[in-house]
Amino acid sequence: MATQFQNAFSDNALKQLIILVLLASAAATSGEAGDDRLVSLVTAVFSAPFILFAMLGGWLADRNSKQSMMVYVKSAEMGIMAFAGLALWLKSLPLMLGAIFLMGCHSAIFAPSKYGILPEILPHDKLSWGNGILELLTFLGVILGTVAAGVFSDAFAGREWIAGPILVVIAFGGWLLSRQVTPVPAADPTCPVRINPVTDLWRQLLIMKQDRDLWRACWGNTGFYFISALVMMNVVVFGKSVLHLTGTQNSMMNVWLALGIGIGSVVAGYASRGRIEYRLVPLGALGLALSTVPMGMEGVTPDTFRICMATLGFSAGLFIVPVVSVIQHRPSPESKGAVQGSVSSLSFLGILAAAGVQYVARETFHISSGQVFWVCGVSALICGAYAGVSRGRMIVAE
Repeated sequence: MATQFQNAFSDNALKQLIILVLLASAAATSGEAGDDRLVSLVTAVFSAPFILFAMLGGWLADRNSKQSMMVYVKSAEMGIMAFAGLALWLKSLPLMLGAIFLMGCHSAIFAPSKYGILPEILPHDKLSWGNGILELLTFLGVILGTVAAGVFSDAFAGREWIAGPILVVIAFGGWLLSRQVTPVPAADPTCPVRINPVTDLWRQLLIMKQDRDLWRACWGNTGFYFISALVMMNVVVFGKSVLHLTGTQNSMMNVWLALGIGIGSVVAGYASRGRIEYRLVPLGALGLALSTVPMGMEGVTPDTFRICMATLGFSAGLFIVPVVSVIQHRPSPESKGAVQGSVSSLSFLGILAAAGVQYVARETFHISSGQVFWVCGVSALICGAYAGVSRGRMIVAE
């Protein structure tokens, strides 16, 4: 779990730092429209590897020891962060985008192992609790990485490359942590090679569709990542253009989101009491929707926005913990990696869709950055209604 925290921290520290560097550069297009394009571009580049390589990551996770895969991937991260430092030193847009793409490849291979190993090392009655802690650490890593990027941007203004060696050291720490993960045997060492992301994803989706609870949880997870990505992209633009925050202040807004997610995830884990309490899903979706209402109102103050971010995070924790637990519990042991690979692909299709929606909403429909939060709220209601209801009733997947 500590390895996952480090992975989420490093991913988002690098991605957000490059976004802030590009926003501050003279080459960036002035105004909110230019900001939107840059944020959407970086998000799309980071998301693409998950769509292309997540199924490969699932195959590797099933065919090999998941703990060994985590160690191998963490080894590669040190080189990627060194390359990112070089890109920042040269201030090269293509190289910075290349570093983002490589980090996306790293995380796409890592994701099926990190999620797939949990049901292999925890008893079923501890799975919801484990996911609560895992989601807490994941989103704390996401938010604190975003905050660290703001600190790096302000502290090393004009010398952002200094963050490169720091991230290399952090990656080394992640490698050491991965070596302490409980070793597990390969789930299916003879499974066939899966390298075509389109046909393999389609084949796996047809299998998953036979289990309605798993199917709805899968799309609920995709919707969650769509909403999360849209919120986090929009916070960058909204904080800069409406609340007039500095890079550090903008990133610090996400601390409130992290606190909410942490509390919500732990509450969801303990509320499950040895089972997967799926009735928390529609409750979390309703909370997500209500939290976005004040965020889009004209004249919203930074203090009000912080409170909304905290309640948004709390609701997100309630929503995602049971969804992820169902995805981990329902597949057979030999197919958990493949399912996690499929879920990762769909999650980042959701993130890629969020980048497109952000661009179209602002460029084509001229929706304000505040109103984009309302789009997130409506999306949460739709997502919660679909994922939280199965066979015409609320489900409790035990």
